[in-house]
Amino acid sequence: MDAAPTFEEAMETSARLLRLWDEEQISDEVLADQVAGLVSHRNGARGFFVVALSGESALMDRLPEALARCLSDAGPPVVDLTARNLAMCTAMALHHGRRNNPGQQEGSLRVQERCIELLRVLDSAAVSERLTTLLAAARDGQGSDVAFLERWGYDADQRAAIVEAIARVPS
Repeated sequence: MDAAPTFEEAMETSARLLRLWDEEQISDEVLADQVAGLVSHRNGARGFFVVALSGESALMDRLPEALARCLSDAGPPVVDLTARNLAMCTAMALHHGRRNNPGQQEGSLRVQERCIELLRVLDSAAVSERLTTLLAAARDGQGSDVAFLERWGYDADQRAAIVEAIARVPS
């Protein structure tokens, strides 16, 4: 993609690409090339991750090497989005559990697992740095991510769950 896609365009493109990949109509390499274009733009990356992390496609459960390289090469913006997604889905899993909504809780937990697995294959130094910042906010109420956690209104139990999820990512 040459021009920056809108969030909605990125979601549509991502859904089409994942469908083609699931149906084995495009290779891992073609998918990775297309995703590289998406994740080179903030809205493109956001749209891709909304679809890939929360959708029914098996892509993030069987992350192809070509895509893992592509996402790792995209650098800190992908690490940042993945860390934020980890925090949000973890907090939402607890929220859905409190509301006795097991279906949505299961979906949030699936996104959590996908985020953890993705963080394991991204640049370890960038992941460590980003998760240290998130951990400081969730555990100690310090640092630049405090505003992020407060914006979403996460309570002490949700922040504790975020700390536990971060601990599951190898350092």
